[in-house]
Amino acid sequence: MNPQLAVMATIRGGVFTRADARACGYPDPDIDTLLDSGGWRRIRRNTYAAHRALTLVTDHVLHLRKLYRVLLLDPAVVASHQSAAALHALPLWGIDLSQVHITAADGRSGCIGGVHRHIRDPVGPGVQLWNKLRMVSPARAVAEVAATSSAAPAVVLTEAALHAGLVSKRTLKHAAARLDHGSDRAFEVISRCTGSASIAESRLRFILAEAGLPAPSTLPPPVDAEEGAAAALWFPDERTVLEFEPRFPFWSEEFEPDEEDPTPAPASALTAPEPLEHCWISWADLNDPPLVVERVRSTFARASRRTGVRYLDVARI
Repeated sequence: MNPQLAVMATIRGGVFTRADARACGYPDPDIDTLLDSGGWRRIRRNTYAAHRALTLVTDHVLHLRKLYRVLLLDPAVVASHQSAAALHALPLWGIDLSQVHITAADGRSGCIGGVHRHIRDPVGPGVQLWNKLRMVSPARAVAEVAATSSAAPAVVLTEAALHAGLVSKRTLKHAAARLDHGSDRAFEVISRCTGSASIAESRLRFILAEAGLPAPSTLPPPVDAEEGAAAALWFPDERTVLEFEPRFPFWSEEFEPDEEDPTPAPASALTAPEPLEHCWISWADLNDPPLVVERVRSTFARASRRTGVRYLDVARI
């Protein structure tokens, strides 16, 4: 089930209609095949549920269900900010979901009954209709979150949208420039995106950058053929591989090469110096940035002692 259909199932309490599936890119033959194979189960006429689906009552689920009711009751409003990001199936790690965010052309701004109403006249640009749900575009939703949320979760959301191909840095900058307020914060978030492929990687890169540590190489680390590749950042100058738990990978439609015919590694990666030290960062460790920073600095120091090259930490001068 693709992310868009998963969102539709969530806001409908775990089920979805044939129209929902069509709107999410499933043609009728594929729908019938999934029903015949048991991948989807028929709940009632033209209403289905994924066989493995188990709708958990999380903040994300409650947020989407409430948003769905608000959009149905008031045809003059559109989902915006993190609420629109949720409808675009973007990860909302660390984002406040206690309020549903909508934008309208008139009325009183503020939060009433858990619904935060933003006023913008006209409501556009960047408004679209998808399967009868009114929402701002992915670029505008990401820009709005970047302008109003904490930096770390905003960077995660932005990198996920970039990885999925829903936005580009050009469309994000265009959307940020048209915000009523918070453009500077949005531009700062956009500038901090480094091409992460998961929430864990985005959080880790953010922590390292905040501490003023060296930026990792854009190339993958040298890989032991027997051990295989792992989620890791490579610091060739420090001769260190920083491995981490690749929690919550970002969704993408990009083609993944067959394991039997892997993409050859870049020549520069094959000639890179062999790593001397490895450092492991777990998902739980990311909740303690000082611990992560100290562990990475200690690993760099061990590698420098082994090479005889002293690592100069500019932050401590």
